[in-house]
Amino acid sequence: MKIVVAPDSFKGSIAARDLCAAIRQGILTARPDAQVVELPLADGGEGTMESLVYATRGVTQKVRVSDPLGRPITAAYGVLGDEKTVVIEMAQASGLPLLTCAERNPWRTTSFGTGELLLHALDAGYRRFIIGLGGSATNDGGAGMMQALGICLYDQKGELLPAGASGGALAQLGSIDPSGLDARLQECSFIVASDVTNPLCGPSGASAVFGPQKGATPEMAAQLDQTLMRYGDILFAELGVDVRERPGSGAAGGMGAAWMAFLQAEFKPGIELVMEATGFAEHVRDADLVVTGEGRLDSQTLSGKAIAGVCALAQKHRVPTVALCGGMELTGAQMDQLGLTAAFSIVPKPCSIEEAMVNAAQWATERAEQIMRLLSIRKTGI
Repeated sequence: MKIVVAPDSFKGSIAARDLCAAIRQGILTARPDAQVVELPLADGGEGTMESLVYATRGVTQKVRVSDPLGRPITAAYGVLGDEKTVVIEMAQASGLPLLTCAERNPWRTTSFGTGELLLHALDAGYRRFIIGLGGSATNDGGAGMMQALGICLYDQKGELLPAGASGGALAQLGSIDPSGLDARLQECSFIVASDVTNPLCGPSGASAVFGPQKGATPEMAAQLDQTLMRYGDILFAELGVDVRERPGSGAAGGMGAAWMAFLQAEFKPGIELVMEATGFAEHVRDADLVVTGEGRLDSQTLSGKAIAGVCALAQKHRVPTVALCGGMELTGAQMDQLGLTAAFSIVPKPCSIEEAMVNAAQWATERAEQIMRLLSIRKTGI
């Protein structure tokens, strides 16, 4: 019996890689003869690098870069098992978890460190990149990242803006000089993993929708929207690329716009990209069962989350899919719409969120074992 274990992480509780191991343990307790393939998944946000590196037997490289406030930190990028493809997760250098609640301020934060990560990988000889945009602490339109890669930003008086431009610094932006952009970037291919379809500016833009979770007050969010509008105007005037209303340009505080305008990156839904990189289709083709999961199964699961991608491909090959989760809110009709055979909460009793998070691994193991005991009944035909 071949079982593909392909969950997303339970955010804030257990990483996808550790969840795979926990589910595997439960499966093998009930069915020691089972062949278990572990494919930890992510949707382009935090955990994407770890999942891809683990699934492809790659490695991580630690480097010194700047955090969102310009302080030195140790971050990492991943090299996949093909030894050619690098995964850069912007949250490693420019992510919200790197800041305390009191430090969250998108007027001051910069994506400069993400550019430094890319530079380190370029220096190491890599030219093929997968970029994860989730979890950003920034609202600088990727301008800080592009400064690290060689572009120059000038204020309205023609004076050079300091390196590490923040969202607030764009209020002074007068012009952009891309002539110093690292020439090695022309040799590279970039695929951006992002499910965000928000434009750069406006009521559904980066500042209005994502600014508040990064610490922006309503007044600051409105100001940041104006700075990104100015940024978009200048990009259009000087590069001839209009990203102001383009879907996805508002991803990661507008960093999506920089990948579009300066680096002509290809954008793909995060889960599709991760499944492609891990060879999910190849593994599921002859599988007997897929076990997936995420922290909560609800209406959002139907619109492009990891489980939706897993179910779609498993259904194509007529492989039943079972999900484990912390909270289960889907109706039977919604499960049918998703292509999900069955779903189970791992929580065995009334408890606090804190207790559930601490015991996620143990409870996932126990629930996986019970599912396999049920599937061992002869009349199932498995």
